[in-house]
Parts: sequence; C-alpha cells; structure tokens
Amino acid sequence: MIIYGLKTCDTCRKAAKALPGAVLRDVREAAVPQPILRAAHQQFGAALVNTRSTTWRTIPEDSRGGDPLELIAQYPAVMKRPLIDAGGTFYLGWGKDVQAALL
Repeated sequence: MIIYGLKTCDTCRKAAKALPGAVLRDVREAAVPQPILRAAHQQFGAALVNTRSTTWRTIPEDSRGGDPLELIAQYPAVMKRPLIDAGGTFYLGWGKDVQAALL
C-alpha cells in the first residue's frame, strides 16, 4: 500500500500510522507516477485538486482553470491528501469512509 501525500501533513501521518506496512511517499520529493495520477483523476475528477489549500490560494487565477494533472505536476502540494493506492484501488482523503474501508 502506498500513501501519496506530504510527510509534514498531519492527516497523511495519521493515515501512515494507522496503516501498518504502508509507505508514505512525499509528493514534493518524488511526484506521483503519471499512470497513478491519471487513474486517480479518472476516478475522482476535480476532487483530486484541493481548492481549500494554501497552495491553491498562491496559484495565479489564470492558471487555476487548466488541466488538473498539469496543475498537480507543477504544484504537487495542491493535490488532495492523502491519495492511497491499495493494490490498484484508490482512496482519497482520510475520512471515516476511507478508514472504514481500509481498517
């Protein structure tokens, strides 16, 4: 199981702690592989971009409406976190529904 997120993100750290054996990959250090990102975008669509984040607010207005995958490639921290790859099944966030499915 791979958790894509930020090592400084409290939610990502909670998910990693709760999922023994899961590997936390910091998206700032190594980008999410394109096939994974495309599959996650296909499943979650616009929800993959965190429009409530500090990073989102720093992105120029004219750049926000572009392709979400390009936006995440340019600003990795704008991706909603964590993105969990559980053997090809993707989960986004660490809400009660995701916790119930994985714990």
